[in-house]
Amino acid sequence: MMNLDDRMARFETTDLYVVITEAFCGGRSGFEVLDETLEAGVRLVQLREKDMDDDILRSRALAFREWTRRAGALLIINDRLDLALDVGADGVHLGQTDLPIDEARALGPELILGASTHSLDEALAAERAGADYVNIGPIFDTQTKSVPTGVLGPEALDAITPHIGIPFTCMGGIKLDNIAQVVERGARHPAVVTAVTAAADVREAAQALRDAITG
Repeated sequence: MMNLDDRMARFETTDLYVVITEAFCGGRSGFEVLDETLEAGVRLVQLREKDMDDDILRSRALAFREWTRRAGALLIINDRLDLALDVGADGVHLGQTDLPIDEARALGPELILGASTHSLDEALAAERAGADYVNIGPIFDTQTKSVPTGVLGPEALDAITPHIGIPFTCMGGIKLDNIAQVVERGARHPAVVTAVTAAADVREAAQALRDAITG
């Protein structure tokens, strides 16, 4: 069983961060998309299912855990710390209205804790509370998530990242034709949903995005 230091060391070696929600998988199962994503070499995956029945979600999370473990990939669970602990996931990603970071740290001291942030103040607050990484977004227009701040633009990375001392991811409408705008601003772990999950060829799409990150 990895501890937090092991998990963060592995996190630092990853590039593309793929978030899988079956509703955005183009009519395919989340398992099919996960398989192709892992085949493309992606080693950072989030399971994000907000409306799934608890029993079905637990079964899915257990399967995702087994598949990611075999591939040597990190598995992050969206929102649900209880589920992340139950299935032995590597971390949990928390939104602004989810369980506070400091409470999550007390319950899951060896888990990677990620936090969604939409401003410098939120990013700094998450870092102070003990987050291991912050996600900044939405960077571009997106149909998978809406926040009161609206689209931040890639310039938000210039305004936020110099002031934080923990890793960051970024998300929201990132595609192959605009990923360079975040990579050139220091983004090493851009997060995507439909750019991979809804692609005609999941493996090819994921590989192309990875190539754009790693050069």
